[in-house]
Amino acid sequence: MARYISLVGFTDQGARNVKDSPARADAFRTMAESLGVKVHSIYWTLGNYDLVVTVEGPEDAVTAALLKVGSAGNVHTHTLRAFDSAEFARLLAMVP
Repeated sequence: MARYISLVGFTDQGARNVKDSPARADAFRTMAESLGVKVHSIYWTLGNYDLVVTVEGPEDAVTAALLKVGSAGNVHTHTLRAFDSAEFARLLAMVP
């Protein structure tokens, strides 16, 4: 299954309700897992992004989970497809 890293920022609404963030993270985990997405980690961070989330699952399911969490209005996401070394080596083998 594909792995993804999401860089997450609070919206103004999410920042106003920051104390609810741990509960929202638990709700995201439950919702994502109901779609077949495994949530590997959720970290709150300092800097340009407020959270870093790592997930694994089918592209459609991951996309649906991120759309659903974004539609609640508390966060915006920047999501990156991640490759482990074996996956990346397979990709490199296709490069002439």
